[in-house]
Amino acid sequence: MAGGGSEGSNQSERDRQYCELCGKMEDLMRCGRCRSSFYCSKEHQRQDWKKHKLFCKIESTIAPASQNTVTVNSKTEQFSSPSDVISSGNTIPNPSCEASGVATESLPSPTPSDTSQLKKFTDEREELVGGAALRAINEEDYTQASGKAVGSSTSRKVTSGGRPNGQTKPPLHRIALEYIIPCMNKHGIFVLDDFLGQETGDRIECEVKVLHNTGRFTDGQLVSQKSDSTRDIRGDQITWVEGKELGCKAIGNLMNKMDDLIRHCSGKLGNFTINGRTKAMVACYPGNGTGYVRHVDNPNADGRCVTCIYYLNKQWDAKTHGGLLRIFPEGKAQFADIEPKFDRLLLFWSDRRNPHEVQPAFATRYAITVWYFDANERARAKEKYLNTGEKGVRIELNKSSDPAVKEV
Repeated sequence: MAGGGSEGSNQSERDRQYCELCGKMEDLMRCGRCRSSFYCSKEHQRQDWKKHKLFCKIESTIAPASQNTVTVNSKTEQFSSPSDVISSGNTIPNPSCEASGVATESLPSPTPSDTSQLKKFTDEREELVGGAALRAINEEDYTQASGKAVGSSTSRKVTSGGRPNGQTKPPLHRIALEYIIPCMNKHGIFVLDDFLGQETGDRIECEVKVLHNTGRFTDGQLVSQKSDSTRDIRGDQITWVEGKELGCKAIGNLMNKMDDLIRHCSGKLGNFTINGRTKAMVACYPGNGTGYVRHVDNPNADGRCVTCIYYLNKQWDAKTHGGLLRIFPEGKAQFADIEPKFDRLLLFWSDRRNPHEVQPAFATRYAITVWYFDANERARAKEKYLNTGEKGVRIELNKSSDPAVKEV
């Protein structure tokens, strides 16, 4: 567990630091003028300058100026103007990813010069991050199988043969009220296994693979900003789907089910008022060690409050294939590992409470992500003319086919 005193304080401070543009939380440098904002590169600082300068000037009147240099991996680069200044004195080191007393096995690396370690699973896992020992959260604290009878004391795991013991799938409103709402409000994370069933999942998988095989995917971007550094941060390929396109009927039905779940949670997920969402981001990590470094989905208060991900990977084995989504809940000396299993639904808060990373994947990894908007934060973001690309396009929730659902 995390140490006390200044060590714990330093770790807490690092947990609140991320690139103002892309949300990345590693290899950060502090703005030398206001000394309160961080960036992962000079390029991202320049791209964010138009917004940042509005308060950077105010802060700089009480913060000492710094030399026009930045240190990255022991190399010093000169900046051309004060607006480009990032202080070199507060560079944040990479979190260590060495396991504490946990056996590891070597797998191919995303780059020829490096090796990547994937940890074997144990009931009690620990990891050193930023000098603090983090312990894995008990998976059963945030995982529910939709095939399990609500309120039953049987195992939450679903067997490969389908729903256990012939139990029927509980209605969505009971899953929302009895599991999603309390689990999200307590842990900020919720996992639902066997969400739609094999047949429906197969149809969605088929549509996604057709999109991929017909060249619809492009390299993922960072908060809609094109950047030369993007490939170093995220290795996925994506396409945006509204669900009404030809050949995307099953994906559209998935989005309807997601919308129904969110409607059932209306007014009870934190203090949010959810009144819309993004299109679906269909993503593929093509293997070969591709991943996404530790980041925050919504570092800029763009309105996104809940991240909802549906996975499509049959017979996925994280010990062999990697590709774990690892979440580091803010303020906790714990992490949560989510395997991208077929027909699994994941929800978590989109803001800085849930920094997360996609660990290197060594097999093709598919996922569909939708972000839900908080009405109040989204309105404030629009007033600031915040450009978030497809992630900022608000789509009304689809009409529900569930008579128990209340419209929002």
